[in-house]
Amino acid sequence: MMFTFRKFLREAKGGKNLHLEHLEDAIVNDGSAGMKEALAFAESLLDMLSGNAKSSHGVTVKWDGAPAVFCGINPENGKFFVGTKSVFNVTPKINYTNADIDANHSGGLADKLKVALECLPKLGITDVIQGDMMYTKDDLKTETIDGESHVTFTPNTITYAVASSSKLAKQINASKMGIVFHTKYTGTEMSSMKASFGVDASSLKQTRDVWFEDANLKDESGVATFTDKESTSVMTKITNAKRMADRATLSTIDAIVSDAEFSMLLKTYYNTLVRNGNIGTPSVIYAGFREYMEQRFDDAILKLKTERGKKAKEDQKKKMLSFIRSNSKSLIKVFAIQQAIRDIKLDLLRQVQKVKSIGTFIRTDNGFEVTAPEGYVAIDRISNTAYKLVDRMTFSRANFNAAKNWEKA
Repeated sequence: MMFTFRKFLREAKGGKNLHLEHLEDAIVNDGSAGMKEALAFAESLLDMLSGNAKSSHGVTVKWDGAPAVFCGINPENGKFFVGTKSVFNVTPKINYTNADIDANHSGGLADKLKVALECLPKLGITDVIQGDMMYTKDDLKTETIDGESHVTFTPNTITYAVASSSKLAKQINASKMGIVFHTKYTGTEMSSMKASFGVDASSLKQTRDVWFEDANLKDESGVATFTDKESTSVMTKITNAKRMADRATLSTIDAIVSDAEFSMLLKTYYNTLVRNGNIGTPSVIYAGFREYMEQRFDDAILKLKTERGKKAKEDQKKKMLSFIRSNSKSLIKVFAIQQAIRDIKLDLLRQVQKVKSIGTFIRTDNGFEVTAPEGYVAIDRISNTAYKLVDRMTFSRANFNAAKNWEKA
């Protein structure tokens, strides 16, 4: 079978929100409702990967490109433009000429946008679309991997490699830039445009100057389909996660998200564990979070100059630590459910990782280490929600500390 799924960048109540969340973070973002949504999402995605062609869920490949490029025809004046997400600003930075790019941007970003402005109009783009730039000419290298010559490019964290003898490598070497399109925008004014999933790259014109793809996951061989045994194993994990969510745990989850600072600190702490490469058991996460929370408050108190301010922050610290201690069992269950959702996500992720069109590697001091693609985006076409499917302990950890070879501006 062939999956022809669409990518969706989650919209916040009609607005543009270009940040996708991890599936397991639905708990700290939306409480008990988020937990139920995440598990229902995982169950529906499992159904789709088990061969249900009628599923409303889909998956797209998350390419590790940079920078993000917005381009197309401005509906307000009919002119072709390129830019970054700042094209949607109240005071937009929309580039129709190289002079506009020089006025709005600088450094490596400006250089890449100029290449985009030269090449992308040739594709016959009639809408406003977004893509991740994979390379420009100067980014291409010829390197030996496993004794074979490859054309490589590293737009962000992952190195993409194509055998030099292949037809694709010849196409890439002949081009001036590469880009993967994933999102379409509609509306009559730039400032009010809305994102929607799906860019069908087959409708664009082929040109020597641009290698382009869309983000749809294509599984022509059927390797991403679960067997009955594999489906049963994942479904058992989903059922067990649901059973852990008793009334006290659900109440604790909702108490967490009702306090914006508490949930923010919890997410920050979790990302710290990812950076360090060791998340630990639910009990270890709980103990570490309690210590982390206390240290954060102590550091904040030391920076305050007035006794009144210090006392207010001290009272806040006592209140939060009291909540953490008195709800220890429920918090440990929250962390257990979050870990269960993460494990379920990894099962789904490993299944779709079997489909790969271009070699992907992490560059190390000892050469190239094989890695999966950056990740995937799971979409519910009916509710228009989407979550990242990313292995945080491998890709996200590397991405947190990666040096970028392009400049934001």
